[in-house]
Amino acid sequence: MKLSEFYYELPEGRIAQFPVTPRDHSKLMIVDCSSNAIQHKQFHEIVQFFIPGDVLVVNVTKVFPARLRGKKRSGGKVDVLLLEPVLPSSEKALSPKGSSGIDEGGLLWRSLIRGARKATDLLFPEELRAAMETVLPNGEWLLRFSRNSIRDYLDRHGEMPLPPYIKRLAEASDDRDRYQTVFARDEGAVAAPTAGFHFTEDVLHQLEKKGIQRVEITLHVGWGTFRPIRTEKIEEHPMLPEAYTVSLDAASKLSAAKKDGRRIVAVGTTAVRTLETICDDQGTFHAGEGQAKLFIYPGYRFKAVNALVTNFHLPDSTPLLLANAFFWDKSPKTIPSLPPFVLRPAYEAAIQGDYRFYSYGDAMFMQ
Repeated sequence: MKLSEFYYELPEGRIAQFPVTPRDHSKLMIVDCSSNAIQHKQFHEIVQFFIPGDVLVVNVTKVFPARLRGKKRSGGKVDVLLLEPVLPSSEKALSPKGSSGIDEGGLLWRSLIRGARKATDLLFPEELRAAMETVLPNGEWLLRFSRNSIRDYLDRHGEMPLPPYIKRLAEASDDRDRYQTVFARDEGAVAAPTAGFHFTEDVLHQLEKKGIQRVEITLHVGWGTFRPIRTEKIEEHPMLPEAYTVSLDAASKLSAAKKDGRRIVAVGTTAVRTLETICDDQGTFHAGEGQAKLFIYPGYRFKAVNALVTNFHLPDSTPLLLANAFFWDKSPKTIPSLPPFVLRPAYEAAIQGDYRFYSYGDAMFMQ
């Protein structure tokens, strides 16, 4: 399967730079997978498309202010995206050499760095220093800080890690609030589960009144979800693992719903990847912690998810492939041959209908 088959032309200016206010007044496209019919609504109207007994699955990961701006010792500017701290148990294997002038006790982070290609020391406000210690095969750097804890420092100097296609500084909006879902709780993500942006407390309350059960899971979204695909042959793209946690209570509720034949509605591609990872071939969901490595593209057979809330995605992204895989799998099997980009008509309708695209853009509900 070729990446070029999923390309589409997006008019300039259609990438959302700011979120809609209020959240639930974004546009909503309803896509019927069985008939390919499309309806245009506002997001707060999504409640009418749920069936009593449905299970709504949300990812409660929380984004932390993971972007730091500093400079190299030579004076050049650098942009650092912190991914996650390295546990002491795995530090020796990842970083066999000492740091460049920074105490070995300093905190080590997996990071992405723009503005520096060779190992050097980096300087930040309040005399915080970090050494670019080791480069990993996937392009990440191990960055050792001069302090054992920088979490409070990030609250003072860190920025929300907005995607690169949002062409403004994070300080230009209320991103500390809006680049989170209203149900965000477990901190650890460097990118938001953006399909959840559209939900408000009012919409959630209406769903609860209708008899919709809500189940919370956690997948800490890393850069792997949004890392562009660079291989023309899709199957060759390496999917980076992301940490998930699913409680025993959540797994039990999901297994009961599947046994009863009730719909499981996933909010976002990160929730889908987690659910498909923990669901076995018999429809039983397994609690625990682990690494989601599943790469879903057209041809995948879904075991767990029956309906999907998602945004409109980049042409070279894994979320776009997952959304197409979902539509492909749920379409009538009487159709003799479906193109890989089965959502192309929906995307063309979104472009014609002035929908806003990507993280702060509008939503789609596939059922």
